[in-house]
Amino acid sequence: MRNKRFTQYFILIFLLLSGVIASCQKDQEVKDDASGKPDTTFTAPDNYLATKGTLKITLQDSTYSFDAAIDSIAFVNVHNGNNQYFGITAINKAHNMSFGISSSGYALSNINTNVAGSQFILKPDKGDADQYALTDSATVQDYGKINLSAYKQDSVLAKGTFYTYLVKAGLGKPTTYKVKGTFSLRLK
Repeated sequence: MRNKRFTQYFILIFLLLSGVIASCQKDQEVKDDASGKPDTTFTAPDNYLATKGTLKITLQDSTYSFDAAIDSIAFVNVHNGNNQYFGITAINKAHNMSFGISSSGYALSNINTNVAGSQFILKPDKGDADQYALTDSATVQDYGKINLSAYKQDSVLAKGTFYTYLVKAGLGKPTTYKVKGTFSLRLK
């Protein structure tokens, strides 16, 4: 069980690092143009930086949004030996909100897969960051689902919905929150 949890956290950390790298590309405002500069929507084989679209996350009574035109939203595919994972990672331009969610398997259109890892971090202007991570409760067998309704079809990078269960880090008795979200990401 500990090896599985370690693998999930490793994948999640990789997804978040991919988001940070993608955000640095956004901050530099590197753009594809006729002068032959590289297209930065393609960050590595099967990893893409969305240029249009949104990612919305609902936690309790609040909805948080990422806009690919301003923030960095990446769709990543990770190969770990014989294991395959895919996911979405995002960080806003102000670098005070980040989100990542992943699933095992291959990204394909019209699939509904189990969540393998997820994390949400909010950093207010003052005070400590609020960190939410995938629950590790032995009583919760359902960690959530990612419904990928479209993937790499025409200009659509990824479109779908998800839900997962996150626990807020901190002292005291942990509370599990159901987090829901939608994403509609485009390359151009």
